[in-house]
Amino acid sequence: MDFAILSSMEKNLIADRFNLLAWTLDERLRRIVCAAEAKVLGHGGVTTVSQATGVSRRAIHSGLKELEERPEEQEASSLRIRRPGGGRKKVADRDPALLANLESLVEPVTRGDPETPLRWTTKSLRRLSDELKAMGHTVSHASVGTLLGELGYSLQANVKTLEGGDHPDRNAQFEYINAQAEDRLKRGEPVISVDTKKKELIGPFKNNGRTWRPQGDPEEVNVYDFINKELGRANPYGVYDLAQDEGWVSVGTDHDTSAFAVQTIRRWWQSVGAESYPQATELLITADGGGSNGSRVRLWKVEIQKLADEIGIPVTICHFPPGTSKWNKIEHRLFSFISMNWRGRPLVSHEVLLNLIANTRTKSGLTVKAELDPGVYPKGIKISDEEMASLHLVRHAFHGEWNYSLHPRDG
Repeated sequence: MDFAILSSMEKNLIADRFNLLAWTLDERLRRIVCAAEAKVLGHGGVTTVSQATGVSRRAIHSGLKELEERPEEQEASSLRIRRPGGGRKKVADRDPALLANLESLVEPVTRGDPETPLRWTTKSLRRLSDELKAMGHTVSHASVGTLLGELGYSLQANVKTLEGGDHPDRNAQFEYINAQAEDRLKRGEPVISVDTKKKELIGPFKNNGRTWRPQGDPEEVNVYDFINKELGRANPYGVYDLAQDEGWVSVGTDHDTSAFAVQTIRRWWQSVGAESYPQATELLITADGGGSNGSRVRLWKVEIQKLADEIGIPVTICHFPPGTSKWNKIEHRLFSFISMNWRGRPLVSHEVLLNLIANTRTKSGLTVKAELDPGVYPKGIKISDEEMASLHLVRHAFHGEWNYSLHPRDG
């Protein structure tokens, strides 16, 4: 009988016997058991057993050789499952230049030729494999994936973290702001962080995120985000009180100007601040370096001067250096929680927007008050040199363009 060709049933019997014993077999016994099956089958047995068990032909031939040499007569201590250094060598071991060339393709600017065409193409495993083959290496796309893992690479998306070039005094300004805030907080003075939140479309528009609803009943919103002329956009401007862990948000319906920003601070002071800090001798505001509260915006300084005149105490401003807006306290202590609270909820009206803001809470005890500001704040207001000269503005010794105080003018 020619055992080179067996029925599928007979192969299944071999596979069944092997699988019943597999849990008891180490590497050496596995090849010997398979070799014994192949020896009994005769011609073609190695191929058949290999197909039935998944053990390589090479391993079965090694087992046949061991059977012929009768290793059972040797001392048990002299038998090894695999000799030191045995087994198939890794592709990187066989080709020492492979890893270096692979890294030069993945990171061409730092490790290879910055002009390589691959810098401007997708770095798929198959493309990398083709490029390596063109360089004289023999490597499959699957092996490329394994090698990348060993090198510490993984599939990654790009992340929004860059906000502009670093200023040489960036860290020093952070330390200065921190020192100014700590000093005021220790003395019981008010310290607030201010900023404008992202403009929001009002109406049945998609809002990112998900919220719990009956299964199969998502809230329907417009397909296209064309602005509703009647409802327009909302401009939330926030004030965060560091000591009280309280937020105040004015939702403007006109332009986000310095006048609107300072009006929000004024409303916070009139409604909350003056009552919380009846003995205040100074107000410290930390703000971004751009936007309606930018360090170079003349109108901002003029409006802050008006506020200082009204409340009768100096107002000190410390701006964050360029490209560091995410470090502003209000971003991660107030705005982030507001966004979480309204995720997946269409902001169909100003009332809904205000309620979602005002009902934002955190475990730390954050509370938020919100109001609608329907005031008109025209853009393009020019401030003359004479108006700037009339300000009681005192610049600090350290980066006076970022750190300054506006003192009340005599009535």
